[in-house]
Amino acid sequence: MIQLSETLPPMKPENLGWTSFEDVATIEVIFKLLIGAEEAYRMTEWFLCNSTTELEPEAFSLYPDLLPIGPLLASNRLANQAGHFWKEDPSCLAWLDQKPERSVIYIAFGSFTIFNQTQFKELALGLELSNQPFLWVVRPGLTNESTTAAFLDGFMDRIGSRGRIVSWAPQQKVLAHPSVACFMSHCGWNSTLEGVTNGLPFLCWPYFTDQFYNETYICDVWKAGLGFKKDENGIITRGEVKDKVEQLLGDKTFRDKAVVIKEKVTSSVREGGCSHHNLSSFIKWIHEEDQGSVG
Repeated sequence: MIQLSETLPPMKPENLGWTSFEDVATIEVIFKLLIGAEEAYRMTEWFLCNSTTELEPEAFSLYPDLLPIGPLLASNRLANQAGHFWKEDPSCLAWLDQKPERSVIYIAFGSFTIFNQTQFKELALGLELSNQPFLWVVRPGLTNESTTAAFLDGFMDRIGSRGRIVSWAPQQKVLAHPSVACFMSHCGWNSTLEGVTNGLPFLCWPYFTDQFYNETYICDVWKAGLGFKKDENGIITRGEVKDKVEQLLGDKTFRDKAVVIKEKVTSSVREGGCSHHNLSSFIKWIHEEDQGSVG
């Protein structure tokens, strides 16, 4: 295990950014990219980070030059999120309107996660066994689409209106919807920020690189979520999915923790908060530099 400080969570060597890939060429590219970033920082005057001191106080204490200005979300300025890999399906918001408050599991694994057929089916069957309403983002490329379509047809015939599958969702609006009870996520940092900003507990399913470390924060530091355990074949089984859903939704402590985190994080971007102060200082510096260059 690697631990940069006694106050920071430990990291598993196999989860370091360049070790999460199977092919040597990709490992080399990622490793060189990180070395380049380390060299570039020596020429940098400002280090801005999409986070908050409330989420990672120990990290910012260890690296005082790193200034948090987050969470940077469109919802902070009552705007719509811009820039998407795929076309959003906003119809799922109307579907959410029909569901009871805090009842829906929202499942989304970001832009890069890939599932084999066995794992994909186990997740689907676990959702079926949970008897909970769910909104599931099955984006292009998540799994082998040619063999998945027939399975999903039969699966949704059994599920009926209890579940909804979309290819891409307006995630920030979904997570802010009162019907959503929890977020089953790959724990990418953007998704993590969006989840904590809305006071949601997590079911953590990391895929690679920093996502494993984010899971550690969610489960072990913030205590606002649960992770899954794989079986001897490296599969998260349908029974494991069902059990963790029941455990998370059956224990009010997880939501209470998530709500406390939400209050701390959202206060940071308001006037007087740490992130607001840091961003204002950066903007002031830009103006001063611009005036100096003109003069």
